Amino acid sequence: MNHPGKLIIVEGTDGSGKSTQMYLLKKWLEAKGYPVFFTEWNSSDLVKNWTKKAKKQKMLTPTTFSLIHASDFFDRYEKLILPQLRAGYIVLADRYIYTAFARDAARGCDPEWVRNTYRMAVRPSLALYFRTPLDVAVNRILVGRPELKYHEAGMDLGVSQDPVQSFKIYQGRIKDQYDEMVETDGLTMIDATKSIEEQQSIVRDLVSGILEDYVPPASIRQIAKNTGKGGISLGC
Repeated sequence: MNHPGKLIIVEGTDGSGKSTQMYLLKKWLEAKGYPVFFTEWNSSDLVKNWTKKAKKQKMLTPTTFSLIHASDFFDRYEKLILPQLRAGYIVLADRYIYTAFARDAARGCDPEWVRNTYRMAVRPSLALYFRTPLDVAVNRILVGRPELKYHEAGMDLGVSQDPVQSFKIYQGRIKDQYDEMVETDGLTMIDATKSIEEQQSIVRDLVSGILEDYVPPASIRQIAKNTGKGGISLGC
């Protein structure tokens, strides 16, 4: 599917630091005058309230969990992501279809079935996977959470009655899926044990590369001209 915009996404286990890197990238691109649109996983108003209720009542099977997240994704995809790409915006997504590939497979869903569900989704211009040792990622989450939520900890899988142990097993399964996708789906792996500054420098270099052929919408170019910026630059 051809469109003038660019889609840049970040993936990783909970505690990988990907959201921090996406936030810094967003601010950097905006400071450069780029038209940026941001979206994140599981944020559609269409299903958010129902999902919260279903989780609270522990009504979700792995299959219904998968389908609900797919509904959330495609609601945002059709209403937000595609229109912005067609308008020529740089779309930044904190989690994309690879989250479904990893989490649903970790919950026991058939990987082919999950991938087929998302077959119509446009592939990103750049897909970044922030790889973190499991113990580091888990410790980051546990430090900031007084209590793990039932589904967050993967308690619905029945692998352990201890939330922390269940969380570790669940996140380990997800990490294994992501590691495989580096080869199968071309995710660009970034060592998330590096400092925030080092990671962001790598991210900016990669983004600079994919934006070499990017042409902003005419309206954005006109605004830049009128304000005396003379165009958009990706200089550091």
